[in-house]
Amino acid sequence: MDSLDMKILSRLLNNCRESDRQIGIELGISGGAVRARIKKMQEQKIIEEFFIKVEPPVLGYGVLYFVVTGENMNEILEQASLVGEPYFVVPCIGGITVCGISVKDNMEQKIELAKKLMKDVRVLSIFEAENPGFNSNLTKTDLEILEELIKDPRQKIEQIAKNANMSTKTITRCIEKLHENEGIQFTLVYDPRKIIDFIPHAVLTWIDGDLKETLESLNNSFSESYLQIPFIAKNQIVLFMYSDNIFKMDELTQKVRTIKNVKSADLFIPKKISFYTKWIEKAITDFKKSPKLHLTYQTN
Repeated sequence: MDSLDMKILSRLLNNCRESDRQIGIELGISGGAVRARIKKMQEQKIIEEFFIKVEPPVLGYGVLYFVVTGENMNEILEQASLVGEPYFVVPCIGGITVCGISVKDNMEQKIELAKKLMKDVRVLSIFEAENPGFNSNLTKTDLEILEELIKDPRQKIEQIAKNANMSTKTITRCIEKLHENEGIQFTLVYDPRKIIDFIPHAVLTWIDGDLKETLESLNNSFSESYLQIPFIAKNQIVLFMYSDNIFKMDELTQKVRTIKNVKSADLFIPKKISFYTKWIEKAITDFKKSPKLHLTYQTN
C-alpha cells in the first residue's frame, strides 16, 4: 500500500459507485491504473467486499451503541441479539469491542435489558444514537432496488434494471435519490490488518456545543487525514482517519482534543470490521407486506 492506494481506498469508502475513470481524473492517473490498483487490493483481501451501508433510522429502527471489553465475537453477538439485530461489530486493539445494534422499539427497556445481559463482559458505555434528521421517504420501488444494491452496490445500471425488471431511467433516478440520502452510503468493507505502512483509526469525540460548527472546525484541521467522511450521532462525531506511524496518530488525537467544543476524544484502532444486513432484509420484507406506498421516518 502506498499513499495513492490509500487515496483510492478513501474515495471508494466514501462512494464505491464512483467510476475508475472519475477517480483517476481526481488523482491524476488513468482509469486503467485505478482499476489495476483496486484489483490488487481485492486480491490481497484489503478490500473484502463492496457494501451499501444503511443507517437503521432510515428504515424506522433505533440504534444502540455498545463499547465493551472482550473480543469473543460469538459471545457478544449472542448477547446483543437478545436486544436487537446486530448492525456492526468492530473489535479493536486493547481488547475493546464497539458494536451497533438496530432496535425496533422500547429503546429505554432495551438499554436496561442490555446492561443486564452483558454480564460476562465489562460494559464501558451504552448509549442511544439520536437520529440526526433522516427523511428517507422510500417507496417500495426504492426498496426493491436497494435489495439489488445490497447484493453488489457497484452493479451497472443496466444489470440492476434487468434483475429488477425495471427501466434504466427508474434505476438511475432511484440511485440518485439514495445517494442524496445522508443515511445511506455506498462504501466497502476493508481489513485493517492487511494495510501495511498505514494505520487506520477512529477518534470518537464527545461534543459540548454546536455540532455543525465543531464539524466544520474538525474538517478544516483534519480533512487531509480522513479515510472516510465523519459520522455524527447525537453529541458524538466519529472521525475515521489514517496515519503512517503511531506517533502521528497520537499527535492527531491530541490535536482533536484542542478543538473548540470537543469535550473528550478517545482513540480506537480496529482489527476487524463486520457489517450485518439481516436487519435490513427483515425491514424491507416487512414493509413490502405493508399497504403503505412510502416508508417515511423522520425525527428532528
